[in-house]
Amino acid sequence: MKALRNYVIATYLVFWFMVLGLCGSASMVFHCPPVVMRILSNVCAWSPTIVLLAGFKYFVPGKSIREFYRKAFGGDFTSFSLAAACLLTLFATLISVFILSLIEGRAFSSYWSLGSYPLWASILFSITSGPTGEESGWRGFVRPRLNVRYGFFKASVIQGLIWAFWHTVLWFVDSDFFGWQMIPYVLSNVIVMTGLCFIMNFFMIKHDNLIYGIAVHFCFNFLYCFLKVDICFYIILSVIYIVLIAVLCLVKAKIKCVRSDIAQD
Repeated sequence: MKALRNYVIATYLVFWFMVLGLCGSASMVFHCPPVVMRILSNVCAWSPTIVLLAGFKYFVPGKSIREFYRKAFGGDFTSFSLAAACLLTLFATLISVFILSLIEGRAFSSYWSLGSYPLWASILFSITSGPTGEESGWRGFVRPRLNVRYGFFKASVIQGLIWAFWHTVLWFVDSDFFGWQMIPYVLSNVIVMTGLCFIMNFFMIKHDNLIYGIAVHFCFNFLYCFLKVDICFYIILSVIYIVLIAVLCLVKAKIKCVRSDIAQD
């Protein structure tokens, strides 16, 4: 656990340094255009992988990088389960927008915009940021070690808290919310990221394939390229993810009971 703790600390420090140093200098000193800032933010998202690979012999002793990734992507996966994980993630965001549209009396389509980039660029930016940059560390390295020690529920919560507070610097330098709105925004970040960890963990415990983490992360990020919402959306999204966490825990417990009954028979 010492290596795991040191990995988390190092990843926090490297990410915060990159955001404040690299992106901060590019914005405030060199006044780089938005597309350059987006590329730099994607580079920062790779800090979990950078830290893991830089200290690989310490964090994963006795294994090569090739062996690590062979294990990370070695589990089986089915098209049905992968689609289920993706649709569950997309559903949470879409149903939140739908509920918001009912509350505010606006058309569902009014919350969406094509954004600043063409579709292909949005896809490229989305897949090359957190989904491919973070998942080697958070789900490939951290997740299985927490699961072994704490089990499904507690490990998912700890993963969510670690992952959420890693984003702390972004809450203050890359957010449209200020004042009292920061409170529900931060709470929403913690709840939603924890919920995403539950979704990832639910499928990865069975399949043990990093593709699930990458796919869920991508599906969550991609919609935000086009979404234009206020703080009310994040409050609704938090409630949806609390419900999702409860449902996943109930399903997990039901599966465990069924397997126990089968084993006894």
